[in-house]
Amino acid sequence: MAELSERSPNVQPRRFRVQAPLVDSVSCYCKVDAGLKTVAGARKFVPGSKICIQPDINPRAHKAKNGRRERTRVQPPLLPGLPDDLAIACLTRVPRAEHNKLRLVCKRWLRLLSSNYFYSLRKTLGMAEEWVYVIKRDRDGRISWHAFDPTYQLWHPLPPVPIEYSDALGFGCAVLSGCHLYLFGGKDPLKGSMRRSVFYNARTNRWHKAPDMLRKRHFFGSCVINNCLYVAGGECDGIHRTLRTVEVYDPNKHRWSFVSDMSTAMVPFIGVVYNGKWFLKGLGAHREVLSEAYTPETNSWVSINDGMITGWRNPSISMNGKLYALDCRDGCRIRVYEEDTDSWKKFIDSKGHFGNSPAVEAAALVPLKGKLCIIRNNMSISLVDISSPDKRIESNPNLWENIAGKGHIKTLFTNLWSSLSGRNGQRSHIVHCQVLQA
Repeated sequence: MAELSERSPNVQPRRFRVQAPLVDSVSCYCKVDAGLKTVAGARKFVPGSKICIQPDINPRAHKAKNGRRERTRVQPPLLPGLPDDLAIACLTRVPRAEHNKLRLVCKRWLRLLSSNYFYSLRKTLGMAEEWVYVIKRDRDGRISWHAFDPTYQLWHPLPPVPIEYSDALGFGCAVLSGCHLYLFGGKDPLKGSMRRSVFYNARTNRWHKAPDMLRKRHFFGSCVINNCLYVAGGECDGIHRTLRTVEVYDPNKHRWSFVSDMSTAMVPFIGVVYNGKWFLKGLGAHREVLSEAYTPETNSWVSINDGMITGWRNPSISMNGKLYALDCRDGCRIRVYEEDTDSWKKFIDSKGHFGNSPAVEAAALVPLKGKLCIIRNNMSISLVDISSPDKRIESNPNLWENIAGKGHIKTLFTNLWSSLSGRNGQRSHIVHCQVLQA
C-alpha cells in the first residue's frame, strides 16, 4: 500500500473529456451505455448515472423532417388557384369518357379518380353515367369485349379479359355494387370445368381476382338478388354431369356458401328475377324441360308450370315491377306478362324489322337510363321508352330509338360477313351484356 501511495503522485489519473451533448430546440442525442434505464418523461434510454438535460423533447424530430410524412404534409392543389373541394366539384362534372386521361395527370388525380368517394359524389350529384358492356365471341371462338357510351354513342376499348376466359365456354356474368362486373365458372377447352371467379372494376378500369366458387360448373344459371350473386345448376365434368347444387356469393363477406339445392338437376337456358323470386327454365338430365322458382326469404325451390313459363321466351327482363320479353328474332316486338290473366300480351312494336339473320338476332335485354335496351349480335342497339305504353309508335316515334356508335355501319357489315362466312359453321355472337355505372 505504501508503494502504491509513493507511486501515485507520479501517475496522472486518467481524465475523460466530458462534452456537452449537442442539443438544439427540438432534439436530444444523449449517449447510451451498458447501464440503461428509462427516465420519466423522456422517450429515450439514457445512462443510469446521468439524466437527459431535455427530457421533454421529441428525439425523432430530425428524422421526420425529411421523412415521407413531412413531405406529404404540404401537397400541391388539385387545380392551381382553387381549393380542393372546389376542384373536386369541377372534376366530378367531367364526362366519364375522359376519366382515363384524367388519371394520367398526376398521382393525386389518379388516387381521386380511383376512389369510391369520387364516384359516390358523382352519383349523389346525378353525374354518374351508365355504359353498356358487351362480351362477344368471334368466329374463331375468342372472347373480346367492348364498352358503349350512349351519351356520345361511341365504343371504347377495354383491357383484355383474363387469360382463363379468353377461350372459355358457358361462364357466368353478373354485376354487383353497380360497378363490378364478375366472370365466374365456365369450361376451359383444355382443363375442363372451372371454379374461377374474377371481377372488373369500372372505376379503376382493372381486373381483380375474386374467391373461387365452391363447385366447378359451366352452362349454369345466375342472378343478383340484394347485391348477392346466386349460381344454380349447370354441368360439370365427371359421372354426374348435371348439377342441382346452388351457391351464393356475398361481396360483404367475400366468400361463397351453399344454399338449398334445386328439386331436380338442371342446365338452365333462361332465367329472370321477378317479384323477388328467381325463375329458371332449362333441361333436365334426360333433356326434359324443367322450370323452378327460388325464394331467398325461405331458401326454398318450387316447381312451376303456369302461363308465365309457357309463353316465356329469351331474352327477358323485369323492370318497374313488370316482366318483359322479346317476341321476334330481331327484338323489334316486345311482350309483357299480365298476372291477372296469367298470360303474355303484345306490348309494343317498332314497325320496322331488321330480318331473321343471325347477325341481327337480339342477344340481350338490359335496363339503360330508365328504358329497355336491346342489343343485337351486330352490335346495334335500340332504346324503348316503356313509361307510356298506351302511346302509339306512329304518333310518338321517340318511343323506339335506334342508336349506334362510331363506325357502326362498318361493324354491322363486318359482323354480317363474319356470320355468313364463319369457319366450321361458327358465327360471331354476343355471349353476355351488362350495364355498369361510374
